Amino acid sequence: MSCLPLRDYGIIGDSRSAALVSLDGSIDWWCVPHFDSASMFGRLLDQERGGFFSIRPAAAFRAHRRYLGPTNILVTTFTTPDGTAELTDLMPALTEEQKRRRLMPYREMIRRLEGTAGAVSFAITFAPRFDYGEIVPRLESRGPYDVRAQVGHRLVHVRSDVPLAVEGCRASCRLTIRPGEHHDIVVAYSEDAPSVYPCLGTDLDEVITLSREFWQRWSAQCGYDGPYAQAVLRSALVLKLLAYAPSGAIVAAPTTSLPENLGGVRNWDYRYCWLRDASMMVRVLCDLGFHRESHAFGQWLLHATALTHPALQIVYTPFGNARIPERVLVFLSGYCGSRPVRVGNAADDQLQLDVYGEVFGALEHLYRELGTIDDDTRRLLVNAADLVARIWKEPDEGIWEPRSGRQQNVYSKVMCWAALDRAIRIARSAGIRADLDRWERTKSEIQSTVLRDGFNARLGSFVRVLGGDQVDASLLRLPFVGFLPGDDPRVLGTMAVIRRTLGRGDLLYRYLDVDDGLPGREGAFVACSFWLVASLAMAGQLDEAHALFQRLLARANDLGLYSEEIDPDSGRFLGNFPQGLTHLSLINAALILRRAETRSTPMAAGGRTFRGSTRRENAPRGLPTESGNHS
Repeated sequence: MSCLPLRDYGIIGDSRSAALVSLDGSIDWWCVPHFDSASMFGRLLDQERGGFFSIRPAAAFRAHRRYLGPTNILVTTFTTPDGTAELTDLMPALTEEQKRRRLMPYREMIRRLEGTAGAVSFAITFAPRFDYGEIVPRLESRGPYDVRAQVGHRLVHVRSDVPLAVEGCRASCRLTIRPGEHHDIVVAYSEDAPSVYPCLGTDLDEVITLSREFWQRWSAQCGYDGPYAQAVLRSALVLKLLAYAPSGAIVAAPTTSLPENLGGVRNWDYRYCWLRDASMMVRVLCDLGFHRESHAFGQWLLHATALTHPALQIVYTPFGNARIPERVLVFLSGYCGSRPVRVGNAADDQLQLDVYGEVFGALEHLYRELGTIDDDTRRLLVNAADLVARIWKEPDEGIWEPRSGRQQNVYSKVMCWAALDRAIRIARSAGIRADLDRWERTKSEIQSTVLRDGFNARLGSFVRVLGGDQVDASLLRLPFVGFLPGDDPRVLGTMAVIRRTLGRGDLLYRYLDVDDGLPGREGAFVACSFWLVASLAMAGQLDEAHALFQRLLARANDLGLYSEEIDPDSGRFLGNFPQGLTHLSLINAALILRRAETRSTPMAAGGRTFRGSTRRENAPRGLPTESGNHS
């Protein structure tokens, strides 16, 4: 079996773990019990060793799929010459109160097959592999409808209403389904005894109903009612799946080592919480009306940074651990032969100064939402701002995490400016005692340095490093944080140079012709194209912004999902999938477009744009800035 294109996958999850479901009905990726745990189904990274759980027609078929309304419940419709049938995939999503009223497995995956027309024959194969495929468990039959496998304290248990035949390390069956019939197969995973076996029948019906209602209630909070509502809500649902509910952390993606160039070595583990990405996600979710996730992240942030205080590490585990050693799984062949397969991420010891600006932006957002600030947050704010004032001149790896050493990255300097700008505003508003005069002086010094050495007059553009002559796409974000207005000639010049040098149609590369310490070249970075949409909107070029946004929406897969990168020539998805930064950038672009339109339309003056947040009514006047930031 050849590897499937990434755009052929959908995602299901329970805000604790996530699984990728292929268009042909196979679960090819599930790390359990947590996002950063070892995979139990990992065929995505090795066709032979990875493990999978497949439910697919036995004959030739066509398939199309959808999410069940505003939920993360995936429905795939299979059409064969003999009939049609639907496969519904989900993980239970219940409130904590609902969970307390019933016994449920530690982790659970539900697969329901229903006949809709004619008679369709299916082949079902369950083949788990522990520890990324390194351990092949022995399956045991506990009767015709129960199969289990145990490795140490880990137990996976399958219960179905169809008989499963065990043959060594896999269980399988054949069945024919007709209209009005349905069959259920439930996989449960536990690590502590006693284990709770999965239920079938009316109990399972109720779990499915409660899960559907959970997602519908959650989606109803969305306050965006603009022209891109469907794409915005689907992106928000992706971000909700990436939020680790027990702690409040938000991971960058549910996968590891999906290649940035097919067959190459640019393969990274994204199953962790980058403070930069998570801070951005918090702001857009809160501006949409999803306040619970925003507040939970604020609490996680204080916990995670306690051991590194006042320094902010760029990436943490979902539990808040600061060390994420990187290693290579030499026994895996990788997605489409792309090796090495990495777990862990060596970026945990990089210096990326821009993270301070993003985190302080999130803290300001939370302060404005809550109207108060606790002592721990005060201490983090003051000590981290003092640190920024001391170290802003240092070279760093920067936002793109190259493995070629540190440089004087212009975007990092701008985000140090943004960090002090936010810290000053919070301190003055909340009455926090701090050396504000020093922060103001440093902020002015940073701005002068960037305007003098970070802008290349010959190019008419800001540049990647101080005194340099190359651009990178992070420079599109300068007006987002209020460093300059979106229609400033220097910002417009930068946007023009970036489009000319980094653009490929509607897509943008992060950078080109830069030695980042790695061989080969990656695909176009999809988030950067959404940044360009926002930049165009802030420059007042609304028609062009809308046109670009609509072309980018057509780049999503059939479920509205995006990967990290896209090959401009083939349209192939590259990088980890689905990618949180891409989806949050989509949302933010839609929000900025909506605000720009509201402000440019006289009839809309004083009108409400979003149902989910009233805070923006008191924002300073001027061009709209990035969600959660103020010019």
